[in-house]
Amino acid sequence: MKFRKPWTYGAAALVMIAGIGALAACAVQGATRSGNDHVPEPSKAVDLDRYLGQWFEFARYENRFERNCEAVTANYARREDGLISVVNACREGGLSGKYRAAEGRAKVVTGSNGTKLKVSFFGPFYVGDYWILDHADDYTWSIVGEPTGRYLWILTREARPSAELRRTLLARASALGYDVTMLRETQHD
Repeated sequence: MKFRKPWTYGAAALVMIAGIGALAACAVQGATRSGNDHVPEPSKAVDLDRYLGQWFEFARYENRFERNCEAVTANYARREDGLISVVNACREGGLSGKYRAAEGRAKVVTGSNGTKLKVSFFGPFYVGDYWILDHADDYTWSIVGEPTGRYLWILTREARPSAELRRTLLARASALGYDVTMLRETQHD
């Protein structure tokens, strides 16, 4: 009988643990439902200078980093280094809840006509995709997604858009292939 070296048992255990972790990650990722299995490429160029400023979230696909958030806003501004400052804020637990903000930065994806940004809220890595799928010619509304179809945001310049604009935005998101029944409308003061 030949005995193995003790380190081989440790290596085998690490491989097993890594495999189990990978399977668990796939299961969790697979559990997140996509609202659009065929996300379209953004087709309308974006003038970032007109896009910058304050946006109010009209509706979103629920996600872990905005759980229990109302009065959600996003503020974009140019930075001295050429990047874009991103400040997302909300009230946790309701309109009178605790104010919470996350600051990050974004850079424009080369060759995207301003329609695609890579976003970072944690360290030097730009891992978040931010695709401006559609927007009003006057930049009063915007529909934002990313390649997997699991995230969707509908943004407006007004905290409470008119009923007509709300219907228009839902119809536009549906025309882009999104399941609008998954949208959660955001409350604002």
